[in-house]
Amino acid sequence: MIIRKSPREIEKIAAAGRLVAETIAHVGALLRPGITTEELDAAAGAFIRARGGIPTSEGYRGYPKAICISPNEVVVHGIPGAHVVREGDLVTIDVGVTLDGAIADSAYTFGVGEIDPEAQRLLDVAQEALAAGIEQAVVGNRVGDISHAVQEVVEGAGFSVVRSLVGHGVGRYYHEDPHIPNYGEPGRGPRLSEGMTIAIEPMITAGSSEVVVADDGWTISTADGSMAAHFEHTVAITADGPRILTPRVGVPNRVRSSTFRP
Repeated sequence: MIIRKSPREIEKIAAAGRLVAETIAHVGALLRPGITTEELDAAAGAFIRARGGIPTSEGYRGYPKAICISPNEVVVHGIPGAHVVREGDLVTIDVGVTLDGAIADSAYTFGVGEIDPEAQRLLDVAQEALAAGIEQAVVGNRVGDISHAVQEVVEGAGFSVVRSLVGHGVGRYYHEDPHIPNYGEPGRGPRLSEGMTIAIEPMITAGSSEVVVADDGWTISTADGSMAAHFEHTVAITADGPRILTPRVGVPNRVRSSTFRP
């Protein structure tokens, strides 16, 4: 069942979304070679709680950490731990926050220091695909219009869409209807109407679209070891067009290297 939100609910989701965006920026500012993903997760959890929020991922279906951190070939749901960030890594920070009963969800893939030009192109294309999908999130369109727009950008650039992973409704619950695939035919799927709040999230790879799930039951990586990128926004469908509820707060694609000086 698709849950349409009242204007008041959308404002509450937007407040949660601002905290999500601030958390991503906070973690991005800490991201550097030598830091562990465990340290980044601890900082994220403390940041969210200090501002009255709850890390939505923590305990969700047994997930053990505050946020998801997915380096390099990990597409989504990387569990923070002993992994040490290195120069040239791609690191996705995926944050869900519950604030005053409302939930918002967003992800951003950072490049650490100097990254390979093809890795940078992967990041750029993933962001372009997200923008193309959001542009289709208007009253009267269908979910397939979003899906097709993402697919065209990604595959047109020679990259692959992970077909087994999808975006979703969000707001009252972490995952709601409808599913938002990153591929599909325009004019198909549920019709978009005012009050819907959805997470649009291209998950793309530099190689095959096939993925594997680790023994931990969470970590999903590319089957061929190729780099992955994941960008996500929570978006409200309004009479005036799509409204991004998780607007970015000063996050660049590249973060500091081991030789960075403030």
